[in-house]
Amino acid sequence: MRGVVYIGNGKAELTDELEVREPGPGEVLVRLVASGLCHTDVSVIDGTIPWQAPAVLGHEGAGVVERCGEGVTSVRPGDHIVLSTISNCGRCRMCSIGVPTRCRQSIGNRAEPFRFRGEPCSNFAATSTLVEQTVIKEAQAIPIDPSVPLSSVCLIACGILTGAGSVWNAVNVHRGDTAAVFGVGGVGLSAIQALVIAGASRIIAVDTVAQKEPLARQFGATDFVLAGDDTPQRIRELVPYSPTAPTGPFAAGGVDWAFECSGHPAALRAAVDSLEWGGSAVAIGVPAQGTEVALPVNHMVHLDRKLIGARYGESKPHRDIPLVVEYYRQGKFKLDEMVTKTYALEEWESAVDDLHHGALARGVLLFD
Repeated sequence: MRGVVYIGNGKAELTDELEVREPGPGEVLVRLVASGLCHTDVSVIDGTIPWQAPAVLGHEGAGVVERCGEGVTSVRPGDHIVLSTISNCGRCRMCSIGVPTRCRQSIGNRAEPFRFRGEPCSNFAATSTLVEQTVIKEAQAIPIDPSVPLSSVCLIACGILTGAGSVWNAVNVHRGDTAAVFGVGGVGLSAIQALVIAGASRIIAVDTVAQKEPLARQFGATDFVLAGDDTPQRIRELVPYSPTAPTGPFAAGGVDWAFECSGHPAALRAAVDSLEWGGSAVAIGVPAQGTEVALPVNHMVHLDRKLIGARYGESKPHRDIPLVVEYYRQGKFKLDEMVTKTYALEEWESAVDDLHHGALARGVLLFD
């Protein structure tokens, strides 16, 4: 069986020396059809995210159920599914109150459903999707309409839920609110689309690549700022304190919401510095372990500014994945347009290179 395996020391390789075990009770064996390539996968390879090798990479997949383990009732062989990365238990207090991203079993739950060259090999992010077949929990298998292209809906599994979910679940965007989105990749574009649906009046896209402006506007951004040292000031010029002054007392002016999707600490500081009184910045992107950001505490305490973190958009996959699919079917959420380029699995290194150079909104690897 073919798959992309992280072998340690900054290296990953495509191999046909993989095996996957049969599904156990409450598990599902999935044949992957399409997988997005996410910065998080690259972060494992380059060491930004520590992960034990060997491990099969990928966590943004869609496919077809092949076999079901004992007790599985919500899906059956032949069903088209999106694979959620949240491997929650479904029984704890957090699951019972509807916040599966806070389930203690949904993080750090590395398993070894694979064998690589005869030795145990782990999954990644509870899924592994850069492989022809994988085993997941029943709770992670979200059935979808088979008429919807798997090459597009695979992106919902991570990037879209992370960006859109942060708008819909982690905060409470009101009609007419203003927002800035830092990072115009798959996560940022999803946040922009969710802000449009939520009724935001001004959506400012921020990126270091000027060529991303048309893409940001295509997905709903009303403005674009090329990131630099003066990013907060540029944002206040677009959403000023008054008709005559971009900045008011105690740095008044700016946006109600700022979503940082790149994981860069300087961008997170700029997001906080771009807030209006009472505004909130949402940390979505994942930086290196131990990253710290210095923040102006007095301006936060006295002016009701906030900084919050959101894991996986605080998503509820069994509700939010079908919701995105329905918005897509209604023409309200762009999925096809987010796929900049498709690749054969053998071209995965080209996809990584294109991602690194900012050439992609999202790249998708196809298995069929």
